[in-house]
Amino acid sequence: MYATVRRYEGVTDPAEAGRRVNEEFLPILRDVPGFVAYYWVDAGGGVMLSTSVFEDEAGAEESTKRAAEYVREGLSSLLPNPPQVTAGEVVATG
Repeated sequence: MYATVRRYEGVTDPAEAGRRVNEEFLPILRDVPGFVAYYWVDAGGGVMLSTSVFEDEAGAEESTKRAAEYVREGLSSLLPNPPQVTAGEVVATG
């Protein structure tokens, strides 16, 4: 498995961002081959995190492309800053 974590800072309306990610982006992500799981976390203080898990690196890379496109086209007012992206192979699960 392969996971990608994105950290968004300066989120202007966390509740609205969460609603739109759940209703609009999650269906897009579920269509990516190898999709396993997705989590959207409100860390407080205008910081939100997403974690995407895929069966392989190709799926994770595709999710990053789709996330960037979705934010650019639909969430730029809520997520005004580019995310910090970290990705890698999952080496342990629970």
